[in-house]
Amino acid sequence: MKQSVVAWVERYFYAPSLGERCLSYLLYPLSLLYCGIVWLRYKTATERDVHIPVVSVGNLSVGGSGKTPLVCALAATFVSPCIILRGYGRHSSGLIVVKDTEGIRCSVKESGDEAMIYAKKLPSAVVIVSENRDHAIQKARQMQCEVVFLDDGYSKHHIKKYDILIDTVSSNRFCLPAGPFRERLWSGKTVYIAHEGSTFKRLVRYSNLTDAMLLVTAIARPERLHSFLPRGVIGHYYFPDHYYFHIDELEQLLQRSGATSLLVTYKDYVKLSNSNLPLSLMDLELEVLPELQQSVHAYVSDLKAYSQDRTH
Repeated sequence: MKQSVVAWVERYFYAPSLGERCLSYLLYPLSLLYCGIVWLRYKTATERDVHIPVVSVGNLSVGGSGKTPLVCALAATFVSPCIILRGYGRHSSGLIVVKDTEGIRCSVKESGDEAMIYAKKLPSAVVIVSENRDHAIQKARQMQCEVVFLDDGYSKHHIKKYDILIDTVSSNRFCLPAGPFRERLWSGKTVYIAHEGSTFKRLVRYSNLTDAMLLVTAIARPERLHSFLPRGVIGHYYFPDHYYFHIDELEQLLQRSGATSLLVTYKDYVKLSNSNLPLSLMDLELEVLPELQQSVHAYVSDLKAYSQDRTH
């Protein structure tokens, strides 16, 4: 039931039918009210210096857009970065240091799947989950990180930061609840718009492929994977985003499908790596335009230089 509801919402937001478009127009007055409230929050926010360079990578719409691999690609170019995110889907609350310079400090259920991706893919990074980004940024300062990357931090207008937004393609351009957009690119807000194909391109690395694989994943908008599927995929089964799998249900899927392995993304893999299930991996990474990398490094260097000048 939940899977079908999620699938309907994603279709309604990103590829609406005629009937769904009519529903969207009926809800448009609520979108105007929602957008007005969000705009007022933006206009009343006062940007302040948090005394550490902050780079935010996000998008304006709900659902996946490639934030995690873009953060990974950019953070990997620094010596001691910190990744801060809310930790959607985690079975914990409050501020948790998922990984420090000594290693991973908690389980994937405590961290959330996306935080564990960062913890495993970025050896030199500190990873923190927290509902309160301000507290997490101060923790990153205490841990002497050189730069903070906010996963999905555009809406934190009170924080001085370098904003990167991944452009999302959708025929429905309305705000919630009539459309998928959580916020607009407000007048006066300076951001770097990243476009797939020009700013970055996706690369896929495969491991342990078999002749009969069942694609099983718990990511937002899983149809994004279709163009990257290798040969040998005999079917698919989609779970809600951030879902924590039960081994017995996956074993049943394997038996019913006749597959020899489960094809999963890295986001799924971090939750299944300790199981005895036969897993095939498709790991999506990004190749980023040098211009964006240089722009981010220039922002961080300039802010560091400014801070040093003020202390002398």
